[in-house]
Amino acid sequence: MNLNNVNIMGNLTRDPQMKCLPSGKEVCNLSIANNRVFMKNGEKVSEVSYFDVDVWGITAENCSKYLTKGNGIIVEGRLRQDRWEKDGKTQSRVRITANAVHFLPKKQNNSSGEKLVEPQSDAVGQSEDVSWEE
Repeated sequence: MNLNNVNIMGNLTRDPQMKCLPSGKEVCNLSIANNRVFMKNGEKVSEVSYFDVDVWGITAENCSKYLTKGNGIIVEGRLRQDRWEKDGKTQSRVRITANAVHFLPKKQNNSSGEKLVEPQSDAVGQSEDVSWEE
């Protein structure tokens, strides 16, 4: 048995980047920041981690069309490790391949300074289960 499942919430650190591969398939690359707050020695500590996300199919199109830097999302997916040789050394990186991306509501300020939440679709659908084919 194998288990490889990731659920993560974060904010986009840049606008989505759509890319067309030689195979003709499109992938949307997202970069998210995930904030963790915890107590250490009685003090609140904040830790930020950054993750790259690959989104495929109709979900990729929707992410590219509707998301911008700063938007909050929840990603359901799996981890994928890429490995390659460079200057005789093995390099690697771990990315998240999205199965689904959920858009979080955008926060807005009204004239009195109160934050309002804009209703928005909860999910943009399922991505195709494909891998990089460059």
